[in-house]
Amino acid sequence: MLRPLCPGLLTLCVLVSGGGLLAACSSTAPPQATSSVSSVCQQVSAVLSDGPDPGADPVGYAEAQVLPLRDIHTSDKALGTAIGDLASAYEQLFTTNGATAAKHAVSEASDKVNAICPGAA
Repeated sequence: MLRPLCPGLLTLCVLVSGGGLLAACSSTAPPQATSSVSSVCQQVSAVLSDGPDPGADPVGYAEAQVLPLRDIHTSDKALGTAIGDLASAYEQLFTTNGATAAKHAVSEASDKVNAICPGAA
């Protein structure tokens, strides 16, 4: 019968190699990328806090958001698309004078932005 040289050595090797795999699988985005998205989310939030009162003048509010949203640029493709979709939805709301379909488009686009930037839209 073969006996291991050191009974705990095999266990230690398995734990060390498994820990490395676990660390590799649980890695997160680099802090710089997270910081960049966070900065863009703050810009979106700032833009949407400006303009007429959305409750009192939803069409005027929509008009006021289009250009500032289009001026926001990001290297994050999903966030860039979500911001562009929101700007387009606000433009549609303005050009249709608040049509129901346009309101729905704004709601959907806001949800996409909020999925990346909670509470920004």
